[in-house]
Amino acid sequence: MLQLHRLTLIAAALALVACVCLYASLGVAKPFAIWKWTDIVSEGGTAVMAGVWVLFTLSSRPGGLVTRLLAGGLAMIMIGSFADCLDEFFVISKTARWDHWLEALVPLGMLCVTCGMYYWRHEQFRLNEHLQKRERLFRDHRAFDRITQLANADYLRRQIRHEQSLRPGRQCALVLLDIDGFHLINRAHGQREGDRVLQAVGHMLLLNLRNDDLLCRYAGDRFALLMPETSAAEADALARHLSAMVGQMRHHAKDGRVHITLRHASASADQAPDVLLAQLGRELALQAEAKSAGTASA
Repeated sequence: MLQLHRLTLIAAALALVACVCLYASLGVAKPFAIWKWTDIVSEGGTAVMAGVWVLFTLSSRPGGLVTRLLAGGLAMIMIGSFADCLDEFFVISKTARWDHWLEALVPLGMLCVTCGMYYWRHEQFRLNEHLQKRERLFRDHRAFDRITQLANADYLRRQIRHEQSLRPGRQCALVLLDIDGFHLINRAHGQREGDRVLQAVGHMLLLNLRNDDLLCRYAGDRFALLMPETSAAEADALARHLSAMVGQMRHHAKDGRVHITLRHASASADQAPDVLLAQLGRELALQAEAKSAGTASA
C-alpha cells in the first residue's frame, strides 16, 4: 500500500531534510552544554510518533480525501514538531518569521487531522451501513447445503421475507434455475458425478453474480437466486446470461464430457415465499413438459 503513496513519503522526507539545511545555514549552533534534553525528547518524540502515524495511515488506506487529510495533518505535526526540536540545537534570530511559521504547522496539522477524523467518521458510518446489509447474507449460514455449501431453502424463505419487510414496495426479484435432465446425468454417470455437477454449476453461478445477490440450493437440481433492487425483467436477463455461462462449461466425468444446460423462471419477489416458489416451480415444470413434447415430436 505504501507504494501508492511513494510521492507523499518522498515529499515528507525532503521537507525534513530542508528543515535541517535551513536551520543549519541560517542559525547558529548552540553549545552542547545548554541543550535542553527534556524539550529535545518531548518535541523530537512528538515528531517521531507523528511520522510513525503517517506511515501507519498510508500503509493501511488507499488514496482519497480522508487519507490526504489524515496523512497531511500528521505530516504537518511531524514537520512542525521537528522544527520546534531543531530550535534546541540552533539559535534563530527573533526577527526570522519562517521559524514561527514552521512551528505553526503543529496546530494547522491538528486542524487537518480533525477534519480527516470527521470525514473518516462519516466513511465508517457508510461502511457500517453496508456491512449491516451484507450481514444478513452471512449471519445465519449455518443453514448450509452439504453438497454445494450454499444456503438452503429454509434460509431462502427467511431472506425473501426479510427483503419484503426491509424494503417494502422496492423492487426485488427471484429466479429459479433448474438443470435439464439431471436425473439422466445421475443415471449415466452415477450420483457422485451428479454431486460434482451440482458443485460445478453452483461455482459457475457464484462467479457471475453481483455482491448483493443471494444464491441458494433450493431442492434437488434447482438453484434459487434472490436479487434485491432488481426488476423481473432485469432478473430474467441475468438468468439468461447465467444459463449461457453454464452452457459453456466443459465438465468432464470419468467416462466423457457432461453437457449441462439450465432452464429458468423469474418473477418479482412480492408474494409470500411459498406462493412465489410454487409459481416458479410450475413454470419450470411447464418448460420441461414443452421440451419433452418437442423432443418426442422431433
